[in-house]
Amino acid sequence: MNVEIMGRVSQMRGTDSPVAPAHQPVGFHVGNNPGSVGWRDYLRMLGPGVVGGASDTDPTTVATMVIIGADTMYGLAWMALLLLPVIAIIQAISTQVGVASHRDLQTAVTESRGKIARWLLLFSVLTVNIVTIAADLEAGASAIGMLLHRDWRWFVAPLSLLLLGVLLILGYHVVQRAMKYLLLCLLAYAVAAVFAHPDWGAVLHGTLVPHFEWNTTYTSDAMSLIGTTMTSYVYVWQTIGQAEERIPWRLHRARQIDALLGSVFAVAVFWFILIATGATLGVHHLHADTPQEAAAALVPIAGPMAADLFAFGLLISAVVALPVIMATTAYATGAHLNWRRGLSLSVREAPLFYSALTVSILVGAAAAYCGIPPIRLLYIAGIIGAIGTPIGLSILLQVGADRRIMRGHPISPRMRAAGWLITFTITAVGAVYLVRLFFGV
Repeated sequence: MNVEIMGRVSQMRGTDSPVAPAHQPVGFHVGNNPGSVGWRDYLRMLGPGVVGGASDTDPTTVATMVIIGADTMYGLAWMALLLLPVIAIIQAISTQVGVASHRDLQTAVTESRGKIARWLLLFSVLTVNIVTIAADLEAGASAIGMLLHRDWRWFVAPLSLLLLGVLLILGYHVVQRAMKYLLLCLLAYAVAAVFAHPDWGAVLHGTLVPHFEWNTTYTSDAMSLIGTTMTSYVYVWQTIGQAEERIPWRLHRARQIDALLGSVFAVAVFWFILIATGATLGVHHLHADTPQEAAAALVPIAGPMAADLFAFGLLISAVVALPVIMATTAYATGAHLNWRRGLSLSVREAPLFYSALTVSILVGAAAAYCGIPPIRLLYIAGIIGAIGTPIGLSILLQVGADRRIMRGHPISPRMRAAGWLITFTITAVGAVYLVRLFFGV
């Protein structure tokens, strides 16, 4: 029996629904029992969660790891490893919200919560997204400039227009299929880490033995690490992907496995970047305000190819992340204002949705020319993300616990407890950082 898990939403919600129909039906052979799930079902469900998780390795994360490696060498490698269960839990909750409710997070909040929650979520998502788009565009342009040995400022506008054109002409779903292969290019950071010849004993000690320091540099680095890896667009996008495809509940485990694999991939890339920069910038007590400086630090140890490896990885991370961030911005805005929306729709069918998508990258491109060095702008974006993250997470958990909006499949008490523990921890870290920043204690 073939079951179309990506059936048209218009047939289920009505033709005038503001939400787009699912992009393309995909049949899953489940044998004679429509409730059974075979191994082929699991294999065919893999992909979107991996791409969504990998988008967390955007240039903001790369820059944060560069600065942390320079500041602490391997001192925060243990925290990078600890992020795996944290990210996996949040992505699993987001997946369940999208699959069970058939709604993205902003739509679910709009339908089930008051105006304050709606505006808080929208403001936190848009603020972080615009800054992140600007930072990622600047980093992607810097990577092109490094590869072509030209000033990065020449490439911000062309990169913005190229990404926008690809999304408008080819559509996100075509781009997403291509991105599955681009993800392998992020393993360039693993190669760079090996070429940097780190002290593997020190690396293992820094990874497996937690280490704390009560100073501004250490706490701000920890704050930015949490912010850049828990940015709201990642878990909001995870709900969008499940909602648009209208995944049947019997396949929610397959999608959660997909999300877990994306989390593992992302954390592995985080760790390799930290090791590569810790073995170069950290060991030699250097700092980097531009991607060029970070890449140049690899050259004396790893050879002239190191700079190109770093630049290539930085460019790929921007290309993978930016479409996700742009689309999340447009979805959140469209859900709040009840626009017809969906990446499976044409520009003519959803002009306001695509207008929001276009404005997001144009504003980001303009902000990229604000004069802040690329690495610093990316680092600041991570800190802003950490401040805004608790808002989105608390709303996500409230929606996930709502039996009505979750259509009888709320997240389990154990998962809720884990989610709230993560939220409170991030809030506490953010509060400590802000106190130290403004009062110097």
